[in-house]
Amino acid sequence: MRHVIDQAAAWQLSGTRFAMATVVRTWGSSPHASGASMLVSEEGRIVGSVSGGCVEAAVCAIAEEVLAGAAPALERWGVGDEDAFAAGLTCGGTIEVLIREVGADVPLGRLAADVAAGVPVALVTPVDSGGGLVVGGGTTIGSLGDPRADRAASLAAEGMLGRGASGLVTSGNGVGDDSACTPERELLVQSFASRPRLLIFGAAEFARPLADMGAALGHRVTVCDARPAFAAAERFPSADDVVADRPDRWFHAHEDLVDAATAVCVLTHDARFDVPVLALALRSRAGYVGAMGSRRTHEDRLERLRAAGTTEAELARLRSPIGLDLGGRGSEETALSIMAEIVAVRRGGTAQPLTLRTGRIHEV
Repeated sequence: MRHVIDQAAAWQLSGTRFAMATVVRTWGSSPHASGASMLVSEEGRIVGSVSGGCVEAAVCAIAEEVLAGAAPALERWGVGDEDAFAAGLTCGGTIEVLIREVGADVPLGRLAADVAAGVPVALVTPVDSGGGLVVGGGTTIGSLGDPRADRAASLAAEGMLGRGASGLVTSGNGVGDDSACTPERELLVQSFASRPRLLIFGAAEFARPLADMGAALGHRVTVCDARPAFAAAERFPSADDVVADRPDRWFHAHEDLVDAATAVCVLTHDARFDVPVLALALRSRAGYVGAMGSRRTHEDRLERLRAAGTTEAELARLRSPIGLDLGGRGSEETALSIMAEIVAVRRGGTAQPLTLRTGRIHEV
């Protein structure tokens, strides 16, 4: 979504008119969750997706009508609807999409800046009209046209943002000290939480495609290596931070940044650096901790970690040898297997072929 917001802000700044289509609700199997967006410019350029390609043509047609002066449209497509089936939504799910023009009164520049900086922020737009708010960090920028409505919308958005949720919400019924009730309004809230962190310790060749894939999947990527010659920024153009430091020292100094969305990948393949940082990572809140090495290296590493005081419960969190069994070779395919495991752990996936599963493809 970051590239969609960046493009929307750029078009707004240049004066290019465009419509934004956003998924507001889903039922059954759908490739995108609520909040996913697609842009259609007045020249017909398209950025983003709302359905993985199933109904994009139909969305574009409605976006053209909106840009020609039609009111915002809230459309639903499902496999049981003839029109939706004709449009191509044959995956078995149903999606509801809001399509509206985004004008100059929506503070997209502020939104893009906060998203880029990793600041939790929400974009709030009314379903039935223009205007919009950016809510986050205790501030509200923009307006829906009425101070009381802005306050009600801000409170509703803060609740959604606190859960990291996107979708429709109804605001109103009086807020704060206002004596008059604020009319109820249906609002679309798009929450942008902080980017999950990918911490790569060991700037070996395997780290380069891993950093690229992690960045492409929306991570804030840090590469750390004690060897300055390896920890060179030009070797990792997609990383947010490239640090020359002992991995354990850097981790200890930044442990407050580590949370359940953080993935730690130890690729140094050297017990002098691996063991100290793994001992810290396995005691931390990191949701994923993996280490590269053979099975023999893994067994030796376990003994060294036990000697360092790591408990059996902590050792059970270690994913080593790192990655899923894809049968791949080389740095790129190894990086793919690592990122696949990280996604599976974060999303609760089984990492099995979908042909072996029954039921929904996309869990609710």
